[in-house]
Parts: sequence; C-alpha cells; structure tokens
Amino acid sequence: MHVALVGVTGYSGMILYQLLQQHPEVNQVDLYGHKNAKAQSLATAVPQFIGSQAMIEPFAAEKIMAVDQVIFFATSAGVTTELAKTFIAANFPVIDLSGDYRLRSRSSFKKWYHKEAPDQAALQRAHYGLAEFHQASGQTYIANPGCYATATLLGLAPLVQQGLIEPDSIIADAKSGTSGAGKKLAANTHFTQTNENLQVYKVNQHQHIPEIMQQLQEWNSQVPAIQFTTTLLPITRGIMSSIYATVKQGVTTQALQHAFQDTYQEQPFVRVFTEQLPTLKQVIGTNFCDIGIVFNPITQKVFVVSVIDNLLKGAGGQAIQNFNQLFSFPIASGLPQTPILP
Repeated sequence: MHVALVGVTGYSGMILYQLLQQHPEVNQVDLYGHKNAKAQSLATAVPQFIGSQAMIEPFAAEKIMAVDQVIFFATSAGVTTELAKTFIAANFPVIDLSGDYRLRSRSSFKKWYHKEAPDQAALQRAHYGLAEFHQASGQTYIANPGCYATATLLGLAPLVQQGLIEPDSIIADAKSGTSGAGKKLAANTHFTQTNENLQVYKVNQHQHIPEIMQQLQEWNSQVPAIQFTTTLLPITRGIMSSIYATVKQGVTTQALQHAFQDTYQEQPFVRVFTEQLPTLKQVIGTNFCDIGIVFNPITQKVFVVSVIDNLLKGAGGQAIQNFNQLFSFPIASGLPQTPILP
C-alpha cells in the first residue's frame, strides 16, 4: 500500500520513515513538508539519508487522499490541528504522533499545550491509540500516545485496573534521553549542559500529565491525581518511568506479579520481569516495553520500573502497531525486536 508521512525531518519522523520503508505491507512512502515550501530531496533535508532518491513534496491534502491510503503526522504540537481538518471531514485514515488530538477537552489542551485547541467534535472522535489496550481497527483518526505517557500508563495499568493500590498514592519519577525534546535548539539540551548532568524540568507542568490522568480515570474513576516528575538524562534515547504506590491491605507480591503477567500475557511487546529490574539498554532499538515489579512489605509500597525506547515504543514503533491494527496486519510487522548493542 501507499502511505503518506508529514514531518520526516524530526527525530520521530526519521524513525517512522525507516520503519515504513522496511514494512512488508508498504510499497511506497510519500513524503510531504510545509504547504508553501518547494520540493526538496530527503537527503538534503536530512543528511542521515544520504543516497536516498526520495523527495519531500509540498503538503497537499487532496493529492494525498488521491494517491495514499493513510497519512502519518510526525509534526510539532499545533501543526496537525490545521493540517488534519480535511482528512477528518473525509474520514480519511490518520495516525497522528503529535499531541493535538490526545486530550478530549479543549480547555485542557489550551491549559497544558498553550495553543489553540482543535474542534471539540474532532477531539471526541479521535481514538487514543495506547496499542495494548485500545484497538485501532475500525478507527479513522488515531492519536498516538506520548512517550512518557506510554511508559507510565503501561507500568500502572494492572495496578489501577484491578484496584490493587490506593488511588491517591501514585508517584511517577520519569526520566528521558535528550531526543525526547526534539531537534529544536534549547539551552538545556546543549552538550555542555546535558553532559555529566541531570536536570529536572516542567515540574507539575508537563503536557503528558493530563494525558496520563485521562486514561487512568477511564480505568479507575477513583484516581484523583498523580505526582509526575520528569528528568533529562545525559543520553540520546530511552525513557525510564519509576513508579511508586501504596498497595491496598492484603495485597501480596504474588498478587502483584500475577496482575502484570495476566494483563500482558497476550501482548508481545510488553515483557514482565519478576526476578530483576529492566534497564534501558535492553529496549533501545526495539518496540518493547519492559516492566519490573518489586514490593516492600514493610512500607507497603510497590515499585514498578517501566522502560521504553522513546522514539520507537514511545513514538514511531507504537504508530506502526496502530497501523498494523488499523489494517489487520500481523501485530509485529515492521517492528524491531533486537536491541542496539553494545
């Protein structure tokens, strides 16, 4: 099939393009850029693709709907709001990696993204594509989850869904490599600032907080809030979400382990560890989310470690999972399962 990709020059877009190029069901990837920009070669726009003959054409919705069967947006927040309108009106399949359609409330979007929100009806129609829990088949607009949200929600799902923890006790300390900040220049991502340094940022202000809360309250309306903190790591790729919560009376280590194993036993891209805690290195370059669980019976706290590659499971990889679900392709088609070594 032919697919369209808007935003190949960003980190997530680059990874998504590579995945689509290798996908057994994709015959052609058509690349599009800004509406008023001149066509340019992919190799010029992204030197990492030197030797490629692909071109990035000016964005044209009517042309895309005529020649492609689905469109991926790997654009910055606020951009997709405008570009997607024609596709939404036509019920044309969209997989959106931006945050524009993840939240169902316009006021919440404005508060957390500080941008004009999409139309309320469009927000309500969008499907939140947390691939392990929300099947994309039959949908036309898929809002791909954020990277922090993916790691944190997968780490919390069994605990919240099965009522194993006190709903007001959730603390998530999440850490990300610098690629999660995108390519835009910023002082806190300069090499001299990130090297041999840790930086806490967006305390109580990160835009993935309402996204996480929206899903948690769908699973369990008793969850009132989450304490969520983000830290920038001096690495390129990877997210580790360290999650703490107080278990309900009578919950045991065995009950916690069984909850995770039962929840994810049919999910090939979530691996549960009960004898050791996962590390970033074991998922970098793959679409896996690895989860480890430790229970402290003295403090009655459960500790969950959830790790992903932010550019794969946290972005392009999950987009391909949703693509596979949408078109009924094998779940693992086009998705890497071998980590980058050493």
